[in-house]
Amino acid sequence: MPAHPLQRRGGRKFAHVDAIDVLVDETDPHKLVDVIRAISPTYGGINLEDIKAPECFIVEQTLRGCLDIPVFHDDQHGTAVCVVSALQRAAKLQGHTFETMRFVFSGAGASALATAGLLRSFGVPRDNIVLADSAGVIYEGRTENMHAYKESYSARTPARTLAEAMEGAHAFVGLSAAGLVTQDMVKKMHAKPIVFALANPTPEITVDEVRAVVPDAVALTGRSDDPNQVNNVLCFPFLFRGVLDVRASDVTPSMREAAARAVAAVAQRENKIVPNLMSKSLLPEVASAVAEEAQRAGVARQTIDIEEYKELLTKEA
Repeated sequence: MPAHPLQRRGGRKFAHVDAIDVLVDETDPHKLVDVIRAISPTYGGINLEDIKAPECFIVEQTLRGCLDIPVFHDDQHGTAVCVVSALQRAAKLQGHTFETMRFVFSGAGASALATAGLLRSFGVPRDNIVLADSAGVIYEGRTENMHAYKESYSARTPARTLAEAMEGAHAFVGLSAAGLVTQDMVKKMHAKPIVFALANPTPEITVDEVRAVVPDAVALTGRSDDPNQVNNVLCFPFLFRGVLDVRASDVTPSMREAAARAVAAVAQRENKIVPNLMSKSLLPEVASAVAEEAQRAGVARQTIDIEEYKELLTKEA
């Protein structure tokens, strides 16, 4: 942790936060928790990576319950913040509102479940979210390839395939595998669809394929050659800067919501769906939004003046 919340850090590209990769050769989630808990006094925060579902939920929830430093699983929440921020912009461009939209996900792993959860925080009704995995739609009563975290998103729907679920949907979010979506499936979506095909390096469907059949679609991918690339670097460096500068003890759901709103606000000022990865506005806007919400949520152990903080970060960016 820094000696003072407003001190300048040097040398790190995006948010000037010092980070150290710690590789742990352990697949048992409970043993992994023990390792991370044992080394945690060294760090101001823990950013988890590359832990599959459902083990990732066990690791994160257990650590958040026993550590007094923030624990953030980027594969879950970094993705969720970036996707939901872009969905806010896309919905506005298409004239939709979250409260009335229907969302279909391809994929039901850590990133998809976290993104669905964050959408619910933004007012999307539970019944308006349908997830599909390799076994098809996750529906009420399904027993194949299920666990408790998927069960919480079991949908009351007659749809059993991804294609059936996408009929009439306002938004598709792909966090799965290449080539799973056809042009015919896109044509059967809502008249002004949103298609986020985020499988990497090859998306579920390409932007060109989407726009060839629905020119008015908002379509993007996670590829680096996409001008609206959804990339987690839009979130986690700046989120961690805000978290560390107020010495937060946790990253609450409301702090993730604040980050998503801040990323969307930067995109709106740039007249884009997704901000430029090198935007100098991301550091002051996202870090200050997260720091302010940490103070409001009661998890900040250091109180700072947010306007002064934003001004300092603007100069630092």
